[in-house]
Amino acid sequence: MALKPEAPLADWLADLDAALKRSPTLFDGRAIILDLGALRPDHEALQALVADLIGRRVRILGFEGVGSIAAGLPPLLIGGRPASNLDLPDLALPKVPEEPVSTSITIEGSVRSGQTVVHPTGDVTVMGSVSSGAEILAGGSIHIYGALRGRAIAGAARNPRARIYCRKFQPELLGIDRLVRTAEDIGTQLQGKPAQIWLDGGAIRMAGLD
Repeated sequence: MALKPEAPLADWLADLDAALKRSPTLFDGRAIILDLGALRPDHEALQALVADLIGRRVRILGFEGVGSIAAGLPPLLIGGRPASNLDLPDLALPKVPEEPVSTSITIEGSVRSGQTVVHPTGDVTVMGSVSSGAEILAGGSIHIYGALRGRAIAGAARNPRARIYCRKFQPELLGIDRLVRTAEDIGTQLQGKPAQIWLDGGAIRMAGLD
C-alpha cells in the first residue's frame, strides 16, 4: 500500500490517527510506500515524518516522488522497485525473452481467513468467497462470486478505474487506488446484497447490482 502525505502535515497526521482509531490494525503486517511528491520535505522534515509514522506502527518499505534520500532511511523507489543511480553502458549481452505478463488470475474456491492473494499486474476473480480475515490485493479489478467478508483492495497499481464486484457485500475493508474505507465507514445499506465499488471524483462509491 502507499501513503501520500500532504500539507498541512499536522492535519494529514490527524486524519491518519482518526483512521487508525477506527481500525487499529489497518497497517499491521503491511509494508508501506511513502509517496512524497505532494509534500517534498527536506531531509530533516523527512526524518521527523518517518519517526512520526514509526510511532504509529507504520512500516515504511521505501519512498517515491523525491530525488534523493538521506543515508539511514529506507530506499528510494520507482514504480515500487528500488531505484538505481548507475548508468550502465549497453553491452552486447544476450537478451532474455520476456515472459508474457498475466492480466488476470482465477481462484477456484474461497480465500480463507488469514490468507492473502496478491496480484499486482491485473484482475483477480474468486469463484467462492473471501472470508473475514482474508485479503485480496489486485492491480486491476476484483470479482468475487461469493461473499466478500474480508479485505479487498483493487487498483493497487495506481489504477483508479479498477472496480470491486461481489455477490454478497460484507467487507471489513475496501480500497481502490490509494483510497480506503473501513467497515465503520461503509454503512449497512448494502449488507448482504450484490454490490459494486468504484472511484468517482476522488471518492469511493458503492451501489447494488440488482
